[in-house]
Amino acid sequence: MKRLLLPVAALSILTLAGCANTAPYSGDVYRGSQAQTGQSVTYGTIVAIRPVQIQAESRAGGLLGSGGGAIIGGLLGNQVGGGSGRQLATVAGALGGAVAGTAAEDATNRINALEMEIRRDDGTNVVVVQKADHQYQAGQRVRMIGNGASMSVAPY
Repeated sequence: MKRLLLPVAALSILTLAGCANTAPYSGDVYRGSQAQTGQSVTYGTIVAIRPVQIQAESRAGGLLGSGGGAIIGGLLGNQVGGGSGRQLATVAGALGGAVAGTAAEDATNRINALEMEIRRDDGTNVVVVQKADHQYQAGQRVRMIGNGASMSVAPY
């Protein structure tokens, strides 16, 4: 029973590794610092749109994926061979598990998004990337809220 406890705990850690907060990438979510502040609004028409992905930041800085993967890989490697061969297998399993855990966490933290090129009514173009939580299409009129590093697109 004790042999099962550690792999189950490690799998639980890896499961939590994929829990990135993806809400800030939506056009429908505001940060607390944006509440009760004036934001500029401009209008425009989408001229091009393409699906992209946003790599969300892990809340634990990638430590859960690599650490959990190293634990699981080390446990699996420890089951192989004996003596110094077992030690080498444990180290190799831990290293391979860390790499696999990091890759798994990165894949879990990707968000489907849209890159929208918008021609503003003043004739300038702007590109905004945000979570794909609304249906947009070329030719659609939209509102752009905010400016610079804090701009979102909303249906008009």
